[in-house]
Amino acid sequence: MNLKELAQENLKLNTSKIYFDEPMSKHTTFKIGGPAEVFIKVEEIEDLKQIIEFTNTNQIPLTIMGNGSNVLVLDSGIKGITAKIDIKKFEFFGDTPQKQGSSQTFGECPQKYVEITVGAGNKNIEIAQELLKQELTGFEEIAGIPGTIGGAIRMNAGAHGKEIKDLVKSVLVMDYNGNIKEMNNEEMQFEYRNSILSKEKIIVLEATLVFQKGNKEEIQNKMKKYQNWRREKQPLEYPNAGSTFKRGDGFITAQLIDECGLKGYNVGGAEISTKHAGFVVNKGGATAADVIALTNYIKNEVYNRFNKKIELEIEILGD
Repeated sequence: MNLKELAQENLKLNTSKIYFDEPMSKHTTFKIGGPAEVFIKVEEIEDLKQIIEFTNTNQIPLTIMGNGSNVLVLDSGIKGITAKIDIKKFEFFGDTPQKQGSSQTFGECPQKYVEITVGAGNKNIEIAQELLKQELTGFEEIAGIPGTIGGAIRMNAGAHGKEIKDLVKSVLVMDYNGNIKEMNNEEMQFEYRNSILSKEKIIVLEATLVFQKGNKEEIQNKMKKYQNWRREKQPLEYPNAGSTFKRGDGFITAQLIDECGLKGYNVGGAEISTKHAGFVVNKGGATAADVIALTNYIKNEVYNRFNKKIELEIEILGD
């Protein structure tokens, strides 16, 4: 019995949706990637538990992904089951945010704050819009980062001096045996573009974040300011996976790439953005092989000229 037949016979999912030989170019912001053998949009925690039990029992590879905004899927696709975490939730503690504020300690100093719990599948922009309605501040810098809160937590996403770790109180996670537990901020081991999630096999289910009350007009103005900055500085007009490389230790990678004169250099349909050297974009018809060849070329050029090793920020998925 092949995987498709096994999945059809054994997976009795509640609301989650299952697809076969699904092109991953439809599920990544790069618009690149071969087919996932079995692709499931996971909408409930119980469905995820069932999927994990099924893959463990049948020794089937399991790949977890979020919104596909920081990944490159290989042209050969992904074997086994690919589970896109699409668990949604938005919950304030108490009747309203206005009633919930209380003087407690979060971080280093006491302050009045409001806690919300969001699902791993909630998109950052969705969260930002809801926070704006409720006049809660602290998320403006992160609002424009593509992807979901689950992905943001996994890589400790950040922008304009703010990282997701600055907002996280706790994270509800599931391990690859289906066990669920809550982890606090310290246990998440947040680092620059990293967390415990890249070291251990743990899946984000939901997160409790902390915000302060703010002024709606000021929040909106900050969001617009950062949105305009992204439009001006980043190549949003082409499919991409965000910053291709991590910042270096004591240097800005995009600056070194720019100084190598590589803006506009291309391999096939993959090109180093002429707007921002830290982005590789899909100018049309790019393959994963194009992107990998281009990023390898960039690494070599930067090392040869500056003696600096640079690391990918995007994650490569597939076989």
